[in-house]
Amino acid sequence: MYTSLVSSSLFPLHERLKRHDTVRVRRAMEAAQWWPADRLASASVERLRVLLADVGENVPYYRYMFRERAFQPSSVTSIDDLQRLPFLTKSLIRANTDALKHAQSHGLSRFNTGGSSGEPLIFFIGKERVSHDVAAKWRATRWWGVDIGDPEIVLWGSPIELGAQDRMRQWRDRLLRTELLPAFEMSEARLDGFIAAIRRRRPKMLFGYPSALSHIARHAEQRATAMNDLGIEVAFVTSERLYDDQRETIARVFGCRVANGYGGRDAGFIAHECPAGGMHITADDIVVELIDRDDQPVPAGEAGEIVVTHLATRDFPFIRYRTGDIAVLDTKACACGRSLPLLREIQGRSTDFVVAADGTVMHGLALVYVVRDLPGVQAFKIVQESRERTCLQLVVDHGFDRGRSAAIAAGFRQRLGESVDVKIDFVPEIAPEKSGKFRYVVSHAVEAH
Repeated sequence: MYTSLVSSSLFPLHERLKRHDTVRVRRAMEAAQWWPADRLASASVERLRVLLADVGENVPYYRYMFRERAFQPSSVTSIDDLQRLPFLTKSLIRANTDALKHAQSHGLSRFNTGGSSGEPLIFFIGKERVSHDVAAKWRATRWWGVDIGDPEIVLWGSPIELGAQDRMRQWRDRLLRTELLPAFEMSEARLDGFIAAIRRRRPKMLFGYPSALSHIARHAEQRATAMNDLGIEVAFVTSERLYDDQRETIARVFGCRVANGYGGRDAGFIAHECPAGGMHITADDIVVELIDRDDQPVPAGEAGEIVVTHLATRDFPFIRYRTGDIAVLDTKACACGRSLPLLREIQGRSTDFVVAADGTVMHGLALVYVVRDLPGVQAFKIVQESRERTCLQLVVDHGFDRGRSAAIAAGFRQRLGESVDVKIDFVPEIAPEKSGKFRYVVSHAVEAH
């Protein structure tokens, strides 16, 4: 009864007070997921045409670009017409941040992300985008028989969340029965605390990084602490690639199903797994293209880079945004009956753990957040060669104050240990891995741990 009260009254009131249209959007999405594929595609084309017409008039970057290319939004008749427009990249966003803002936008929220390439990105999100992203996550949550208001443990590491723990946020989380735990440090004592918190809360759902949840699960096994008697229904994992051994460990130890999610703060809530196993694209909000190394479209069944167009981003448009992640479009329909198309073989972000000098294991994002949002930083890569030595490769422009180097090193040592040697190299570019992908944290100390 309490969950019903929260999902039907308290949370909708919360969203209205924030001037979000989340409830209406979620209801529309829950209807659209069952539409025939051709109706879903037709609706996407119409929304795309409206979006392009709007930004072509009101967003300076697109107004200039459309004029330069003689592009007419009214001529768009299919998703394939997007191929007439250039890709949007992190470097283009950094160079045109103000020009990407809608002339009538107000109340934009500033966000940043390190991205899988290690390129810091600052961007903005309007209330329409927030409403749609929250609604998409809410819909996917309900696929698993749980809802907002059910007891939840969130293991997270972003300062956006962890820095917002003021009294109002704490009251909101208490009403929604959500408990937020910091997922950075994975010391023995902290792991014991996580296990105790989960047992005390007895949540119906877990949410967090697959690496963090599987690490906690393995620790519980080592402690011979049962975690499968708490009534946990599902563990939602996101923000990293989910490996088969992580899925098996989380499911076995917590006695629950595991639901994989794929997306990001920049690209949006791209896809989520349903109980039948299908990784459904949020196709009623996001257009997904896959391209090859020559920037040409690839057919379903072949691997390509994911390019997204978010249809609810008129305030700060993401149109043909390159994610840098590789996936394959599935050619099969899902047994659940939803018409939302499917992704498979997602090769998304893979953030490593790092090991402090005293043996404490912590999430690699603990180091990423020290450097990723500094002015003038174009790209970075952190390589932990051993517990005693960590190297940071930095690509910077004229806006970077090299006097900050000492503060960066101090920030790393604060997390890794005061005796750790931190070497900072300024480089012209950062080479990708042999696979062609970028990793912004590589820890050889974890491999030896």
